[in-house]
This record gives sequence, C-alpha cells and structure tokens, in this order.
Amino acid sequence: MSNQIKQQAETKMQKAIESLEHAFNRIRTGRASVSILDGVRVMYYGNEVPISQVASVTVEDARTLSLTPWEKHLVGDIEKAILNADLGLNPVSAGQVIRVPMPALTEETRKNFIRKARGETETIRVSVRNIRRDANSDIKIALNAKEITEDDERRMHDDIQKLTDKYIAVIDQMLVQKEKDLMEI
Repeated sequence: MSNQIKQQAETKMQKAIESLEHAFNRIRTGRASVSILDGVRVMYYGNEVPISQVASVTVEDARTLSLTPWEKHLVGDIEKAILNADLGLNPVSAGQVIRVPMPALTEETRKNFIRKARGETETIRVSVRNIRRDANSDIKIALNAKEITEDDERRMHDDIQKLTDKYIAVIDQMLVQKEKDLMEI
C-alpha cells in the first residue's frame, strides 16, 4: 500500500515536470528550435492538425527554421498558421520551402518571457504540492481503514515530503536554466 501511494505520486510529479518542459519549449529563446512550433496547428482538409503532420520542420541554422510542406498548396496555410500563433515569428516562403527566421530578442521581450516562464513554473509547483496533498490524504485514509500503522503513516508522510522537495528542486533548476537561456545574447 505504501509503495503504491508513493509510486503514484512520483508518476504524477514526473508528468508535471514533463508538462513544464513542454511549456518551456514553447517559450522561445533567441535560438531556432523545432519545438517552438509544437503548438501551431494548420487547417488540413477541414481538420486542425499539428504543423509537424503536414510539413518537415528542421533547424537550418542557429536562427532559422526551415519547413517543407508535404503538399504544395499548404504553403499559404502554414504561413498563416505561424502568423496566427502569435509567436512573434514572420515566415518567408521561397517556392516550396518556408523559412522562419528567429528575431533577436529585446531586453523587454526577454523579461516578458522570463515572467511567463516563472508563471509556468509556479503553476507546476502548485501542481506538485497538490499531488503531495492528495498522497497525504490517501495515507490518512489508509490509516483510518487500519491498513497501515501510525509509524507507517509518519514514514510515508516523510517519504512523500522528500519526493516533493526533490521535484520542487528540479523545477527550480529548470527555471534557472531557462532564465539563463533567455538572457543569453
């Protein structure tokens, strides 16, 4: 019972970390990264699909993404989708290839992106704390049902707290790294 509660909590906390990584990938730095376009969706035969399903997305150089649509008629739709995604990117088409240059970040934009990263981080911290609360609640239920002893309860609470502290430290380290990436010129 105790290992099951701890494993469930750890699995949920790991998913929260993955969610933060995904959120950080959407916050662009000055460098080109394929993951910047992950949230962009293109209309394709009446359905909205991720851009990666209608085009090959590659990093051409440190500041340029290159997209090659699978079908020629999608060039305009892909350009429109990137513009509408409000990422601050301006795609340029050259025949069948779309190039997306990454504009240099101003000091103000960097600070806004850092603010956004801190907001995402706080959301994930709250999520991890909620997972801890739920695990502690499960432990209390197990104690009340006489499935575990009071000693087991204290030990399990300590284990869950250590797990929470570990994941909060990982989250904080990820934020420090993202801020460092954003402040690089």
